[in-house]
Amino acid sequence: MNAHVFRETDAISGKMAKATAKINGRVEELFYAKSLEATIEKSKSDVPVLGKTSIGKKAAGWSGSGTLTVYYVTSLFRELMAQYIETGRDFYFDLQVTNEDPQSGTGKQIVTLKNCNLDSVIAARFDAASEDQLEEEMAFTFDGYEVLESFNTLRGV
Repeated sequence: MNAHVFRETDAISGKMAKATAKINGRVEELFYAKSLEATIEKSKSDVPVLGKTSIGKKAAGWSGSGTLTVYYVTSLFRELMAQYIETGRDFYFDLQVTNEDPQSGTGKQIVTLKNCNLDSVIAARFDAASEDQLEEEMAFTFDGYEVLESFNTLRGV
């Protein structure tokens, strides 16, 4: 029996991803994004069971949170935050992330993070001492999730 081996070319390059944000009915291509990581965390409740010394766990819900890092080249999120400050109306948006590397046999995965809400934005920024480009990291939460397209199942070699 031969063991399957992962093909190096099937690894997905993160540089090949695409991301869009649907904000107030408008689709914003996030070509200036540097990185994104979103996590779903299950909430669990304790379930003590008679006759067992361990405490069982049962899923009782979930929460979504993430971080979007972008180059500091757009005023969009600062403008949305300014509108929130002025009107008290918060803003929510959907983030769609596509991972597809043409060298990989994994194909494409598309997920949507729904009802994203930013925790904070940088109001203004500069750094005269740095040689790096300015960027900003924005923490957010989301309360909906959908896998629109899944990766292919790999068979290995």
